[in-house]
Amino acid sequence: MQDRSLSRRTVLASATVVAASATGVVGVAATPAVAHGRDHRLKRIISRMSVEAKVGQLFVPYFYGTSATSPSQFDQDRNLRELGVRTVAELIAKYHLGGVIYFHGWTNNIQDPRQIADLTNGVQRASLALPTPVPSLISIDQEHGVNVRIGSGATQLPGAMALGAGRSLSDARTAGRISGTELAALGIHQNFAPVADVNVNPANPIINVRSFGADAREVGRMVAAQVTGYQHAGVVACAKHFPGHGDTGQDSHTGLPVITHTREEWERIDAPPFRAAIAAGVDSIMTAHLQVPALDPSNEPATLSPAILQGVLRGELGFDGVIVTDALNMQGVRTKYGDDRVPVLALKAGADQLLFPPNIDVAYNGVLAAVRSGEITEDRLDESVLRILRLKDKVGLLSGSPYVSRREVDRVVGARGHRRAAARIAERTTTLLVNEDEALPLRHGQRKLLVVGASPAFPTDDTRTTVPELAKAFDELGYSTTHLATGRAPDAAKIEEAVAAARGRDAVVVTTDNVGATSAQRTLVSRLLATGVPVVHLAVRNPYDIAHLGDVPASLVSYCWTEVELRAAARVIAGRVEPRGKLPVPVQRADDPAEVLFPSGHGLSYDD
Repeated sequence: MQDRSLSRRTVLASATVVAASATGVVGVAATPAVAHGRDHRLKRIISRMSVEAKVGQLFVPYFYGTSATSPSQFDQDRNLRELGVRTVAELIAKYHLGGVIYFHGWTNNIQDPRQIADLTNGVQRASLALPTPVPSLISIDQEHGVNVRIGSGATQLPGAMALGAGRSLSDARTAGRISGTELAALGIHQNFAPVADVNVNPANPIINVRSFGADAREVGRMVAAQVTGYQHAGVVACAKHFPGHGDTGQDSHTGLPVITHTREEWERIDAPPFRAAIAAGVDSIMTAHLQVPALDPSNEPATLSPAILQGVLRGELGFDGVIVTDALNMQGVRTKYGDDRVPVLALKAGADQLLFPPNIDVAYNGVLAAVRSGEITEDRLDESVLRILRLKDKVGLLSGSPYVSRREVDRVVGARGHRRAAARIAERTTTLLVNEDEALPLRHGQRKLLVVGASPAFPTDDTRTTVPELAKAFDELGYSTTHLATGRAPDAAKIEEAVAAARGRDAVVVTTDNVGATSAQRTLVSRLLATGVPVVHLAVRNPYDIAHLGDVPASLVSYCWTEVELRAAARVIAGRVEPRGKLPVPVQRADDPAEVLFPSGHGLSYDD
């Protein structure tokens, strides 16, 4: 089996490297002659497609099961009930699909790297069996941090806000390259990352730590670096969610948020990361299901807005890559129109890929009817198909074998060098917010520890949870550790159990997760402080937790609770490495949000 990473490097080497203006990174763009020759070749492929096949190229649906042709009976039944077919191979054949998306957990697509590779090969065999054989562009949401799909066996990397705290463009680029290299080995060619939203709203329920931070320029620099890392590894990056989802107080999965920024505020806060991504050569951009009256007074959701997609993104920002809709099953895009009309209106607005329709049959036939009636011209349809084929060609799907080998998966995915790099990057992101009287690092005599507090399950493995895994990390550093998971809402009995467990310990490490004004986690921390045992606070997600906790002697943020970040935090607390992270967002006072408790850029070291 050929080396897929080599074939992708060959494809990329045929492009011309162009400066990415003020971002300090580079992108790749074909010369006019190369682009013309490529498009001529791709248009010949399109000319052999039926209208049905062209429409199918636009869709990227979900499916159930770990196998393309022989999923479990349970997954076959779910496919039949929701998709009208038993397997993804049948789904591809029925709708001439251009791609699919993998999820862990609820769709049962992901178990381990070898299984993913086998699934990928099954998907590609089904795609090459179509009347016009075109390989699938397989997609995933592998942002890392709190939003990760492939866990076991793959390298886990810090998420966006952690990388923002690290302030290193090199680390952001390396993280993208490592993730991209492993995805490419698995035959996954499109990653819906990085997040380009600027998280200026601490109460944002959907973006939050998925953002690199609150400073538009810094977010733009990190986004551009990640785009470069992913795409130089042969994977299509996707900046999301245009025109910006960072200042919402509502989740677009359940409603239709409104961004109230003026046009000037949008230009200053939301636009810079997308401009930076485009300058870095990003191949795809995902839309947001929200209203932005300053950009479109009609208040259409951005996904369905010609003013936003054609007028702003294509016209003003000059983006000519693939526009991907956010998932079409989200309530934010379904508030005004039926599921048959939403994909039609998205295409008319300027979108190319239609992600995750709630009913593939309704969506597919809705678009097909619109083309046959002339509402969508075949020329307009061909524009989107051409853009999608350009992506497939760029990552080598149209110029070589789309299949992957287990040998390559074993060599690349979770490689020792990748894991070591991830650990070093994570250590540079852990942020020390408070260190009264040099409470940290732990002293030589502080060997008996209690780890207690909120214990969310790992994003891709609910058999592993935060508190015992953090305790295990301390044990491996030579400590004698006991642990007690109290959860995000500990009751009085659980708090009393934690207080009792603290007695006789040399120090307590208490974890918090998304503390609010009425959170029982506040009571837990307060009661632990009252024991007189030294307390170290670790926010395993939000840097904003500290604003609700009062006077803790030592407080750190890890920005997520995956293994790589927990181990890094343990090493920082133990003094094996210096804390180097700097807040990428300001933390306001809980009782007076107009006053900043810790400014963006704050972060202590042990020399301070």
